[in-house]
Amino acid sequence: MVTLCKPAVSVPEYVITREETLALARSLHADHPQLPLALRLIENTGVTQRHIVQPIEETLRHPGFEERNALYETEAKARVPKVVEEALGNAGLRPADIDMIVYVSCTGFMMPSLTAWLINTMGFPSHTRQLPIAQLGCAAGGAAINRAHDFCVAYPDANVLIVACEFCSLCYQPTDLGVGSLLSNGLFGDAVASAVVRGRGGTGIALERNNSHLVPDTEDWIAYSVRATGFHFLLDKRVPTTMEPLAPALREIAGSHGWDAGDLDFYIIHAGGPRILDDLSRFLEVEPEAFRFSRATLTEYGNIASAVVLDAVRRLFDAGGLSEGARGIIAGFGPGITAEMCLGRWTAAPVPSLEPDLNSRRIVGYSPAAHPARAAH
Repeated sequence: MVTLCKPAVSVPEYVITREETLALARSLHADHPQLPLALRLIENTGVTQRHIVQPIEETLRHPGFEERNALYETEAKARVPKVVEEALGNAGLRPADIDMIVYVSCTGFMMPSLTAWLINTMGFPSHTRQLPIAQLGCAAGGAAINRAHDFCVAYPDANVLIVACEFCSLCYQPTDLGVGSLLSNGLFGDAVASAVVRGRGGTGIALERNNSHLVPDTEDWIAYSVRATGFHFLLDKRVPTTMEPLAPALREIAGSHGWDAGDLDFYIIHAGGPRILDDLSRFLEVEPEAFRFSRATLTEYGNIASAVVLDAVRRLFDAGGLSEGARGIIAGFGPGITAEMCLGRWTAAPVPSLEPDLNSRRIVGYSPAAHPARAAH
């Protein structure tokens, strides 16, 4: 039984409230012809506050892409390990028990990926597989869960660590003055999240089926324009309408599993904005309360990109979890337009005991019998 265990989530110490965001917009863009529209859109997001990695005065200053990307790396290395340690503890595992690390982020760039640094500094085995995902944006949280699920199905004894690191504030571009950009300035926040997917045992969501769906001819609805100044976020005004073509995809994956997407016990949905959740509630014919964990993430943290679904799952745990066998869906949406979806049931399965030898070498997917010459050594 492949199980998504309780995630760990951390947000930076600097906070900007909705009122402060609106005041900044009024002062910075007083002459903008569409300022009233932008202010109304920001107010309607439902976001009351966001956390950012720098004081707002530094965030508004653009020192250049090189310096911003260096800050991304510095902040990631400072903040990710503690969250990873907590996620491992939640799953009852050590670094030596992890067989693959899936690292998702769309707000900075590193090569080698942070996965290599984690392996070198946190005691993960040198044979740990690395899967960095950079270009799925907000959908990457769902994709990380799905790729971890796939790996554990292929290797039932495996355990996969997921890390989502998003510093959206480092993508602020003071020269981008479109309404979509102004809205984004009041919507996105920063966060680090991590979770373990166990191949066997563990309390959490037992993953049963996953799928992806691409809405045709929508590549330019959510995109980055990569320039000398860094990543410029492009958000088309049609994005809030995407639940109409995506709701049938959620119904299809549930139906293929013999479930009704409108009659599930829990919903973990990427909170890109309030209309996404309102429309999905209407199209799936479920009560708005069904998306309470996603709405709480949006209200308290804003849109934290790929970390949203992990934070919403964390809130499900903190609320006391569910009864054994409760059915639900996890869905992340992002550029493409892409949906990454999975189905699962709540489980509190016992955790198998760990190997007592901390120096034992476990290589999932490697069979000594298949390599007798190596095994002899």
